[in-house]
Amino acid sequence: MKRQIIDTIEQYSTIIIHRHVRPDPDAFGSQVGLKKLIEQNYPDKKVYATGSDDGQLAFLAQQDAVTDSMYEGALVIVTDTANTARVDGQSFNKGSFIVKIDHHPNVDPYGDILWVDTDASSCSEMIYELFAEGREAKGWKLSDESARLLFAGIVGDTGRFMYPSATGRTFEVASELIKHDFDRQQIFAGMYEVERCLLNLQGYVYQNFSIDENGAAYIKLTQEVLTQFNVKAEETSSLVSSLGDVKGICAWLIFVEESDQIRVRLRSKKVVINELAAEYGGGGHPLAAGASVKTWQEADEVIQKVQSLCAGN
Repeated sequence: MKRQIIDTIEQYSTIIIHRHVRPDPDAFGSQVGLKKLIEQNYPDKKVYATGSDDGQLAFLAQQDAVTDSMYEGALVIVTDTANTARVDGQSFNKGSFIVKIDHHPNVDPYGDILWVDTDASSCSEMIYELFAEGREAKGWKLSDESARLLFAGIVGDTGRFMYPSATGRTFEVASELIKHDFDRQQIFAGMYEVERCLLNLQGYVYQNFSIDENGAAYIKLTQEVLTQFNVKAEETSSLVSSLGDVKGICAWLIFVEESDQIRVRLRSKKVVINELAAEYGGGGHPLAAGASVKTWQEADEVIQKVQSLCAGN
């Protein structure tokens, strides 16, 4: 599969790379890391990484402006995105060929080539494996900038290597990446600044979440609450693990009110919740998923369904 992707990359002069909405470090790391990798080895190709810029992650990378006309005859690669509804930039399907590279369960098998590896710690780790294949087959080289981005993506998705998703292979990849010339402290400092801005809101979450007798918990972060703590909706993704250490917890939901929808972040220790997320246009891992609802009444339906799942556990 990796060789097939490399051969496909070689066939196109224009390549446009997408990732999921509300990006995290792995989304940016895999997307822009792949862009820099292709540019390093095919300098004559036009390569773009597109999507909405994210103020939180500006220290990692900026996004390119892409118009619809640029998709004509282009190869489109989508990284770190389980389903099409979560692709940032719905023009992605206007290209000539689509490659999906992802480490989430393949609930939405879109694209002409699909490389999905749920054993990978992150999509950034997969991009390194693509590089390793390219190095063997085509003599590819990895730039310092690409290494920096892939390292940041791995750090983000493994919780600084503390999550079980960080395997022996993950540490091998990280050890290769840090041989390159980039500032690791800048990456950790950038992520710390994001975390620091959310500490007060995290305290609110701890003090105000609800939990039932079966361990189903939830917190609703309305726009009023976000304004109170001077936090943007897109900056709340790092709060999702806040309730994970609560004694007796089975699964938990964090609702974040945005201008046009209510974002739902689902996490679980015992019950599978990505199937529930799919009912609301989302998806993800069995124990970590995301979705969205339109009203607080619909949010209450999701709460009830999670409570039922935990009660049946």
